[in-house]
Amino acid sequence: MREAGAADGRAARAEILGLKGTLAASAVERQYARQPGVWERYGEAGRRKAVADGEYHVAFLAEAVSADAPVLFLDYVRWARQLFEGLGFPADALQVAIQCTMDALADLATPAAFAVARPVLEQALAQLAAGGDDLPSFIMEGNPLASEARAWLDRLLEGRRTDAEGLISALVERGASLSDVYLKVFQPGLRDLGRLWQLSRITVAQEHYCTAATQLMMARLSGRLFGTRAGSSGKRLVAACVQGELHEVGIRMIADLFEMQGWDTDYVGASTPPASAARMAADRRADVLAVSATMTYHLEELRSVVAAARQASPRLKIIVGGRLVNLAPDLWRSVGADGSAMDAEGALDLATRLAG
Repeated sequence: MREAGAADGRAARAEILGLKGTLAASAVERQYARQPGVWERYGEAGRRKAVADGEYHVAFLAEAVSADAPVLFLDYVRWARQLFEGLGFPADALQVAIQCTMDALADLATPAAFAVARPVLEQALAQLAAGGDDLPSFIMEGNPLASEARAWLDRLLEGRRTDAEGLISALVERGASLSDVYLKVFQPGLRDLGRLWQLSRITVAQEHYCTAATQLMMARLSGRLFGTRAGSSGKRLVAACVQGELHEVGIRMIADLFEMQGWDTDYVGASTPPASAARMAADRRADVLAVSATMTYHLEELRSVVAAARQASPRLKIIVGGRLVNLAPDLWRSVGADGSAMDAEGALDLATRLAG
């Protein structure tokens, strides 16, 4: 996006978020008027929930507009469609909700903000009209440990944590490297876990259980990690999630993988305030700061931590990743980073190049 266009997007975001509650309430009013037989039976509690859902529609729209990345909103709409179908709502329920949101925006926002947001909403409506769009598995046939990754994830989803851990132990005993376990079992397995949640095929509790079990396995493997560490590279990494972000397993994998390759790493973890991440990178004289963001509504936090780190350490190289960045691979440019990576292996390659 050109500079003027970027400014328009940021201004539209601020205006849309400022109107979030009003827009959501207006959209729900229109939706109830268009489909009275569908929604009135849910009563006042249902209306309040519909307004809360409408605020999510508006919030995700605002971030997509700000980043000039419609895919951020389209991905959210894909998930919301699956959610609505799982709840037994009519097939056109979300399409009507998005159309009513656009109508409310046309009436309540300035023409400038509506002009920026309208193409994103139109793409979402076209996507919903097309239907389909199921998400393929992240455990792909080209992965030499695909069957092990599926078996590992299945055991976790069945609540068989001990069996899942035994599978990993057996892999290691047979000669699989920790890098292989991380990149070919944990990484695709956890991504598929997120896909299953996005499709409403598993509960939040199941997702949390599998994630916590994976963190425990990684902790138990840490003794082997230092035993297989390569000679020191003389480089240092600080790895953190943006403030508010609780999805930390991916950035932990990155820190461990860097450690295996001889980097000195400072793993900060979840929900790190921008100033704290910047200060640690400066104090530790880090060569690279790796920042992770999963949720779309953490886009501004991603911008904030990059800006703070730039101010604290002008020489520092900054790479960004996580699901938010993977959805829009060029997003690193608009947040001011030096690059982005789709996975842990890509992060290591990129950081090695950037660090010279």
